[in-house]
Amino acid sequence: MFKVAVFGSGHIGEAICALLSGSGRYEVLLCDILADRAQQIAAGWKNARGEGLNLSNEAATTKLLSGCHAVISALPFHCNPRVAELAVKCGVHYLDLTEDVETTKKVAALAQGAKSALMPQCGLAPGFISIAAYHLATLVDTIESLKLRVGALPIFPSNRLKYNLTWSTEGLINEYGNLCEAIYNGQRQLLMPLEGLESFVIDGELFEAFNTSGGLGTLAETLHGKVRDLDYKTIRYQ
Repeated sequence: MFKVAVFGSGHIGEAICALLSGSGRYEVLLCDILADRAQQIAAGWKNARGEGLNLSNEAATTKLLSGCHAVISALPFHCNPRVAELAVKCGVHYLDLTEDVETTKKVAALAQGAKSALMPQCGLAPGFISIAAYHLATLVDTIESLKLRVGALPIFPSNRLKYNLTWSTEGLINEYGNLCEAIYNGQRQLLMPLEGLESFVIDGELFEAFNTSGGLGTLAETLHGKVRDLDYKTIRYQ
């Protein structure tokens, strides 16, 4: 059984704990600055245990990582470089869900010469959407335009924004405030966030989409020279 530390017990950290522990293949150490919350969530799963987390206490954090095969960071993006540093020091594999471009660059730099694997951007966008898009790109000989669109949209919206905030508010604001990577006419470019507004209809429902930072992950680098146009936008109810 693999032992995995999950840092952060918010909605996403809780979901990761449930998926890993519920599979029966992993022993989960759920860690959070709110130790009581981590312990309460972990108590509901057979192979999980909750602990307090203080990243400023290196000795205590490395002790948590001792004996772990991997650490998954579900913390706000600005915490991830420190988690990655400690993962490298402890020889533990590292994964995160960050959308922040600068954080990803720092993690990539730490990966140089590391004995463990460092894998940032393992969420939905960036993450799964990039994997799906790249796979589709390999099925054709020539790509003119590749458009990635993602939205955290509840089927039955219950608030004014019609949005379901299931992850870090800091991360959400961050991706709306930073430049967005794209490829236009074969050239890599940086676009302004919240611009490029477009509208479309899906199943009779009207939606809008706009530029959002980080969603492409490293896809602009990977597909540079292979696609004419590539961009990523977030979808919202209009």
